[in-house]
Amino acid sequence: MAALKRLIVVGDRVLVKPSEGEDRTKVGLYLPPTAIDNQAVQTGKVVAVGPGTPIGAPADLNDEPWKIHSGEPKYLPVQAEVGDFAIFFRKAAVEITFEREKYLVVPQAAILALVRNEGEDEEEVGLY
Repeated sequence: MAALKRLIVVGDRVLVKPSEGEDRTKVGLYLPPTAIDNQAVQTGKVVAVGPGTPIGAPADLNDEPWKIHSGEPKYLPVQAEVGDFAIFFRKAAVEITFEREKYLVVPQAAILALVRNEGEDEEEVGLY
């Protein structure tokens, strides 16, 4: 029996399943893949998030900062949540392939906006 693999996102990074690019403009002109790849922003669905940026508690500061303190690390969590629709800078994303699926690893700083459905019975959020 094969062992199951898990992809764990670290730090303040977000794992995104990229949306398929629009291959047509609003007036119906077809765009070549090179034109789609040169866009500054990209979109996709958030499938996993890292724990956030590690921070030290103010009480941890003492006269001997080189000493190793035991205890659980503390993190400043990322804003993105699994299921969000992310709009991010394309150049900051790193493409990876895991289990034959294409994903993008995006740092939180590169995310421009998130679209989140707050409830199942609410209408879909529109962008203006």
